[in-house]
Order: sequence, then structure tokens, then C-alpha cells
Amino acid sequence: MHESLDDIERYLIKRVKELREKKGLSQVSLSLALGKSTTFISDIEAPSKKAKYNVKHLNDIAKIFECSPKDFWPEKPL
Repeated sequence: MHESLDDIERYLIKRVKELREKKGLSQVSLSLALGKSTTFISDIEAPSKKAKYNVKHLNDIAKIFECSPKDFWPEKPL
């Protein structure tokens, strides 16, 4: 992940990626399900990019994954 991202931002990106892969969704399919460009998720997951999720993205992804937005967050502060 890009060095300018905070630990919590890196954690959220990693957690969403883990759940996305567990659900068998590609980066493109999740991007399209969110109504974003086909490169939206790949830009966020790319180590060289500064892209990150916002609260609305996480809420929308939780709807797609049929889970709680809390599932993306660590149990304790980082």
C-alpha cells in the first residue's frame, strides 16, 4: 500500500480485499457493482496508488457482501 496511507486505511483495504476474494468477486465485478469505473477497486488495492475507501464505499460494499460495515474494522484501534 502507498506509504502515505494510515495504518487504518491499509487495514480496511486489506480486509475488503480478503472478503472480496472469499466471495469470489473480481476487482472489476465489485467496481461495477458499486457503479464505479472498472479500475476503481484495482486503484485502491494497488500498492503504488493513494486511492482509498470512504465511509459510503464501505457501506455500499457491505450491502454487496451482505455483511455489516463493522466486519471491515479491527476489534481494537490501530
